[in-house]
Amino acid sequence: MSELFKNIDARSRLAGTNKLEILLFSLGEDARTGRREIFGINVFKVREVMRTAAITAAPEMPDCVVGMVSLRGALVPVVDLARYAGIDAETERNIMIVTEYNGHTQGFLVEAVDTILRLDWSQMRVPPEMLTSKLGGLVTAVTELPGNKLVMMLDVEKVLSETTRYDEDLLFKGIEPIKDEERLVVFADDSSVARRQIERTLESLGVPFRGAINGRVAWAELQQLADQAQAAGRTVADLVSLVLTDVEMPEMDGYILTKSIKSDPRFEGIPVIMHSSLSGMSNQQLGRSVGVDEYVAKFEPQKLAETLRRRLKQRAAGGSEEN
Repeated sequence: MSELFKNIDARSRLAGTNKLEILLFSLGEDARTGRREIFGINVFKVREVMRTAAITAAPEMPDCVVGMVSLRGALVPVVDLARYAGIDAETERNIMIVTEYNGHTQGFLVEAVDTILRLDWSQMRVPPEMLTSKLGGLVTAVTELPGNKLVMMLDVEKVLSETTRYDEDLLFKGIEPIKDEERLVVFADDSSVARRQIERTLESLGVPFRGAINGRVAWAELQQLADQAQAAGRTVADLVSLVLTDVEMPEMDGYILTKSIKSDPRFEGIPVIMHSSLSGMSNQQLGRSVGVDEYVAKFEPQKLAETLRRRLKQRAAGGSEEN
């Protein structure tokens, strides 16, 4: 299985080209539909694929978390993705995809892994509402393979959020509102869980915002705001305080969105903050190479609020900051 993950350096160079590579896998045939769906996960989030080691049951875990495995001395929770997705599959799932993102490591039980597929983000589409509802928001993007086969991109952030026990209210405790901030924060994220956390953070800060489900929608929103600013004889910076963007998004990713903003003089002076679960230094460096002003890891509302407060205060004072 290690053969799947050769040429990691070449893969890291995909960032900023609006391309990605996804590992295809299946969860088994659903007894209710007779279908064996194909799912995908971004290779950047996959640490390894392995035969599942002995799983130890753990108390007080969500139903889809079947236990823990010891992986190089560390205990890693194991999620049965078929059970999580509500797929009634009787086939054995003894392959584990070990994922690592946003400082968390977990294993996903799957029936089989297939291959790694290189795609352009423009080939990934926002899933139709019917599919989103059926799978409870588990899928963030879809693409079609030859032979009319549909590949569904897994929202790993949703899985992490819903299989980790924590007090969500505590995450936002003590975030105080910012006074007299009338300019918009524009944000883009394809994960419904991440969008809710961003919205709640901005609401706690008392900052107006507009959200988008991917970079393409955010870019269209920003161009509309630029047109409004021009018609009113103002600059976009008078209307928009900053842009917050995820990295992985269908149709246009965060790197291309950032490049578009930074290469357009209408958006001069508007900082771009990258907000992603891909929290490694290499991803941060790639973000800065396309013009990102700052990086904040996902699912840390206090740090996000602190960064936004500092940036907004800085903008209000007319200052600048080197990173």
